[in-house]
Amino acid sequence: MMLQMIESFRAKIVRGEVVTGPFMKSTDPAFVEIAGYAGFDFVILDREHGPGTISEMQNLLRAAQVAGVLPIIRVPDSREISIDKALDVGAMGIQVPSVESAAQAREIVRAAKYAPAGSRGVCRFVRASNYSSIERSAYFRQANRTLVIVQVEGLKGIENLRDILAVEGVDIVFIGPYDLSQSMGVAGQIDHPSVQEKMREVIAAAAQRKVVVGTFVDTVENALKWKKTGVQYLSYSVDAGIFYEACRSIVSAVGGR
Repeated sequence: MMLQMIESFRAKIVRGEVVTGPFMKSTDPAFVEIAGYAGFDFVILDREHGPGTISEMQNLLRAAQVAGVLPIIRVPDSREISIDKALDVGAMGIQVPSVESAAQAREIVRAAKYAPAGSRGVCRFVRASNYSSIERSAYFRQANRTLVIVQVEGLKGIENLRDILAVEGVDIVFIGPYDLSQSMGVAGQIDHPSVQEKMREVIAAAAQRKVVVGTFVDTVENALKWKKTGVQYLSYSVDAGIFYEACRSIVSAVGGR
């Protein structure tokens, strides 16, 4: 099932389709299931800014598989151990924050892949291999199909963008607009003209290299705008924010305190 979900997701991207999903900060598997039943393509289980432990991730990953939504873990950092643990518990992709150089991107790919593509630490007795019930060679092939997503979210990363885009094994380059705005001295102003210009530079460079690009949006208006510019991997808001907005709309419509 895991390989089928990964290949289906990859095929959708190859066809040029847009995939959409939220960041998930809740550690309740029900929210992941709901996101899947709602029709999202993926969920990003957030271990950088979210409270979830690696142990709690396992039940979130199970919920994603039940609901047929591709689970990606945003790891807290680019350390090999962080990547290895996320993949061992069954993430079908990793998303790594604050990537600033091609050397860093290569190390991320190396940590995420088994030989010959990398040198990921080997253990077959983990959830990702159905606790060793998957035939070993089949498991290693499946594991090397998991997605590698790198976040370029600062001026230093953008300065080295062309080299990062050339790294084999990077599937998606993700623009972090809020961190980018901070690195440009306009923290939180993601619609600032200079921030928007930098984002368009990244999208254009990725298109030239035929690398899929993604970004975070928290309004439908911005989602449609970046979709039109060629962004295929759209992270739409956060579970907490989506729930808050839904609650506020009800209060506004029918009244409340």
